[in-house]
Amino acid sequence: MSVRHSHGSGRRGRGTGVRKPKALLTGTLRVVRPGLATVHTAEGDFVVARGGLREGMDGDEVRLSLARGHGSKERVAYVQGVVARARNEFLGSYEEADPLGVVLPLDGRITHDFFVLPQDQSARRLGVGQGDVVEARILEYPSRHAAGVVTIARRVGSAQELDLDMEAVIASHGLATSFPEVALREAESLSLDVDGALASDRRRRDLRSHVTVTIDPADARDFDDAVGARRTPDGFELEVHIADVSHYVRWNSSMDVEARQRGCSCYLADRVLPMLPERLCNGFCSLRPDEDRLAMSVFVSLDERGEPRATEACCSAVRSRARLSYDEVDALLEGRISADDLPAVRGDQVAIVESLGVLDQIARLRVERRRERGAIDFQTREAKVTLDQGGHPTGVRVRARTRATALVEEAMLLANEAVADMLSSGGIATAYRVHEQPTHEDLAAALPILRELGLVHAEEVAGLLAADPHAIQVVLDAARGTTAEVLANAVLLRAQRRAVYLPHNDGHYALGAPAYCHFTSPIRRYPDLVVHRSLKALLAGARAGLDVAQMERELPQICRSCSERERVADAAERDSQKVKMAQLFSDKVGQDFSGVVVGCERYGLFVMLDQSCAEGLLPARELGDEWFSFDQELLTLTGEESGRVWRPGMRVAVTVTGTKPSRGQIDFALAGGGPRATEGR
Repeated sequence: MSVRHSHGSGRRGRGTGVRKPKALLTGTLRVVRPGLATVHTAEGDFVVARGGLREGMDGDEVRLSLARGHGSKERVAYVQGVVARARNEFLGSYEEADPLGVVLPLDGRITHDFFVLPQDQSARRLGVGQGDVVEARILEYPSRHAAGVVTIARRVGSAQELDLDMEAVIASHGLATSFPEVALREAESLSLDVDGALASDRRRRDLRSHVTVTIDPADARDFDDAVGARRTPDGFELEVHIADVSHYVRWNSSMDVEARQRGCSCYLADRVLPMLPERLCNGFCSLRPDEDRLAMSVFVSLDERGEPRATEACCSAVRSRARLSYDEVDALLEGRISADDLPAVRGDQVAIVESLGVLDQIARLRVERRRERGAIDFQTREAKVTLDQGGHPTGVRVRARTRATALVEEAMLLANEAVADMLSSGGIATAYRVHEQPTHEDLAAALPILRELGLVHAEEVAGLLAADPHAIQVVLDAARGTTAEVLANAVLLRAQRRAVYLPHNDGHYALGAPAYCHFTSPIRRYPDLVVHRSLKALLAGARAGLDVAQMERELPQICRSCSERERVADAAERDSQKVKMAQLFSDKVGQDFSGVVVGCERYGLFVMLDQSCAEGLLPARELGDEWFSFDQELLTLTGEESGRVWRPGMRVAVTVTGTKPSRGQIDFALAGGGPRATEGR
């Protein structure tokens, strides 16, 4: 079996090679993954050419040259030397290669070799054995012609004590696993003192008598938002209370600097790497039930149709009446449990039920109003591997949108929009959440697949290519409930631009929001903390304050860094789930499952299984003993002898043939050993 690409002759051009660089630039190197790196310079960002990384490592300040390759319009970078190193330590697996010791980096982005010299006794002194994970300190950095030299700083643990696959994910994404001592001491020095905060700030309102609740996943540990709602004579009033993190984390304090560097918390499959020390994220800034907490509160008045009429924000003190899970709220709204079953004191249970009912009504109205203005409703399913106490996978929990999740989501969206509108109207620079509309080219690339799925008709093409959100929603509605739903959502999501943080407001395309920011999670996202500070400055009329002025000067870099750190955290979270999913399916080799083709490459098909949402590769060689032609536009593989076409959206039965947990990889073959599939349109 072989695969043949159907486009292009593959002939080489007759270029004379790269041009000789005229001058060297200086920039910061970012290694995304092996084989992909970029460098940020004063002239812009450039992709590092293949083979152009040389002795550079992630985060290094480097000297570089720019050149164009054969027939390329884009300039690429070549590292010519390192100005300053970003790291002097890394985690690795220790191997013995007498007389040397060898440390193999867990960070897959580090492709150099590192040796422990024979005269170095650090491994023996620390009791390091074959295969142990160690922290290595670099003594000599690798060059183009020589390996690096390290000494062992500490023994982390054995391969049996640690989940090396997960440690590799953490290392490969450069995630911080501990806090500097100065930040921890700073957190320990804080006191809750809600009454003191009320006494010292006359603008802070005492809202502890309000009936509010937190609603989160059953396994959540930090509760940074509480909600409540009530009917009014002419509509509704929604209240959203967010932990007042900025009261404790002052600008440029040790905790603030560390949080800024991390950008956000990272929720891996088996652990959370928080943005803030645990004393804050699971203590002072967690809105635990029946405990007084400081908050930033937003009140939104809505009319009978759910349209906002007025917004008020303030610093406050609150007291959550109950910690509810999504499952409990869904059960209540569906009538499967009653008020008496809620984990709250008897006097609050009826009020909580009434508030949840109003929140549910507001959520339904807000979905309708947002749809009218052009918000796009992508349907996604989130699969998370469940683990036992030892971190071993036991199953998969697939989270879909429910009334409870929609209730919270719509409240958060409304609060975020309300705060962004206040700040934008007040001319305040802050970390706005901006989503630009997709380009004509990206939507045009999605069009052939959508046509193949029968989801786009001739009269709808112009609107789709013009990025009319209503036209995109028509396609998604046509796919809903069919086997094309997963693929249609995936194709149109890929066509979207990635939302980023910017120091100015440019609106949010997918939400149809003229102004948007992230306000509701300052425990786990640094931009939310920036927004809280900006909102406090607006409320106090203190825009000229020293801290605010300094923060505004640094906003462009803060927004750039937070956008980048968010991408890193998202990738690490995905990789960690893939690792645990592959570990789970290691015990299912030989078992058959049904699924749908969700992707196609020249080397095979990507299949998502029905029940677990696990994804794996069905190699082209497993489709039959013939050549296959790959159509990049339609994303199809066609057997050149049989004429059989394999495309996304087809339903298949597959057998698990193997797994590679370290790569998060699951391999499939066609069940029964033959090419059986259905179109599944």
